[in-house]
Amino acid sequence: MQVAVLTFDGFNELDSFVAAAIINRLRGQGWEAHITAPCARVTSMNGVEIAAQRPLAFAAEADAVIIGSGMKTREVVEDAALLAQIRLDPARQLIAAQCSGTLLLARLGLIGALPACTDLITKPWVQAAGVEVIDAPFVAHGNVATAGGCLASPYLAAWIMARGAGWDAAAGALHYVAPVGEKQAYIDAAHRVVAPFLDRVAA
Repeated sequence: MQVAVLTFDGFNELDSFVAAAIINRLRGQGWEAHITAPCARVTSMNGVEIAAQRPLAFAAEADAVIIGSGMKTREVVEDAALLAQIRLDPARQLIAAQCSGTLLLARLGLIGALPACTDLITKPWVQAAGVEVIDAPFVAHGNVATAGGCLASPYLAAWIMARGAGWDAAAGALHYVAPVGEKQAYIDAAHRVVAPFLDRVAA
């Protein structure tokens, strides 16, 4: 399973790095998450400069795509040339967006009238794009999921892993990253959030 983690200038480190790191716990099962960007290097909202692992075109080839957030997302969604390069197919791919990434997903026409999650700052912009925002950390409709809040990254990762490899594999990856002494509680909490949407793949 190849996963593209879309990462733009001004990106939120928690969104891109946490999801990618958790998913890469399944490398032994053939999974790989790649930081995917429109240019060779991108700089985070806190000044961390990184090299992209894959070009933006990789998003069209990936089995799953996570759209992270960042402080420049509104600039990204106004760049028609850049948006034209992002080609996603929810009929074939699992697609997830976090916080302001939900705004990008809305501009790509992949949410429609379905309710979505985002962070509190981005909420009015997503609503202005015609999307109903719900007060929840995670929601999924078929192959498209959205999450709100930086620390909702594990929910997106867990949903993608559970859809592609089963809940046991997702729980194993979460167990590795969860705090010592709280591992089962952490896994159970993630399961409560994600499980209601694992049986609604045709919703």
